[in-house]
Amino acid sequence: MSDLKKTPLFDWHVARGAKTAPFAGWDMPIQYTSIIAEHEQTRTKAGLFDICHMGEFLISGREAKAALSRVVTQNLATLAPGRCRYGFVLNERGGVIDDCIVYCLDETQYMIVCNGARVDVIGQWLKDNLPPVDSPLEVTDISDGTAKIDLQGPLSLDVLQDATGLDFTDLKYFGFKQVEFDGEPMLVSRTGYTGERGFELYIAPEKALPLWEKLESDVRVEPCGLGARDTLRLEVGLPLYGHELDEDHNPTEAGYGAMLTSEADYIGKPHVGEVREKLIALALEGRRSARHGDILLDADGVEVGRVTSGSYCPSIGYAAALAFVQADKADADEFAVKTARTELPAKRVDLPFYTEGTARNKLV
Repeated sequence: MSDLKKTPLFDWHVARGAKTAPFAGWDMPIQYTSIIAEHEQTRTKAGLFDICHMGEFLISGREAKAALSRVVTQNLATLAPGRCRYGFVLNERGGVIDDCIVYCLDETQYMIVCNGARVDVIGQWLKDNLPPVDSPLEVTDISDGTAKIDLQGPLSLDVLQDATGLDFTDLKYFGFKQVEFDGEPMLVSRTGYTGERGFELYIAPEKALPLWEKLESDVRVEPCGLGARDTLRLEVGLPLYGHELDEDHNPTEAGYGAMLTSEADYIGKPHVGEVREKLIALALEGRRSARHGDILLDADGVEVGRVTSGSYCPSIGYAAALAFVQADKADADEFAVKTARTELPAKRVDLPFYTEGTARNKLV
């Protein structure tokens, strides 16, 4: 694993006994104690996540908005400074090259946050596809100069305010503030990937450890790995690139058609309404989980799709899964997941599996 990248917090993780594993080209902490304990910590108090593997780009210039609107699905015409928006970068067929958040720093400068495994792809796509404009347009990969730490959970606001001495009570969902921590600029974003109240913090790499240790020293906080992050996001139905999102499926097939409100002529737009498969949510009895790539069978035992993600989910008490299914079969109620060893009965349910402290789809 010598060729794997390491975040500025890697030595801290190892010293605290974290189990690490390759993820998106990085050696990342998967868990410290157990996935279930870290999952429950985030649902009830506050969890701290090292997300420094993510990528960041700055797009700057007088015509940055018009140019960027060509390559992202976000409606930048209605995105005000101090706000950010989730959306996609698409190929010409409407397939998802990556999902990303676009931050409007001001009317002439935007930041794109993308998945760590897609940094090179997104960088090249921006270079090749941003349209020519009359004024200078600068695209800068700031990934190596940006660390990202996520603080998530119902107590995250109190923890963040105590750690920084700043007031974030008025920061609304998908809003952000640019502040200072330890003499360095820090962007505080009211976003996350867990379904809980939370914040994503962007800061210079040399300040990542002081910030991490300041937050982690709070008795209400525990460090958490990517294992818990995955079960947390699955319970609320959030997609993972390479699983629910890929270049062979468009956002509408993944359930995000309602978000495609941009009037700009972005790449892939003519094909986003083509639905060959649909992403559905499945509940399985007990703890036996479906896995990415498992075959989905209809009531007659015919293959109709594939599982994209699956896991036992602590907050709902059963195994949940997401799967792409042939569009004409997606409204059925009963399926079976064909694993390597057996077939697991599965019931189609609505997303999210979990919301506001409650399992929405209780099995009877």
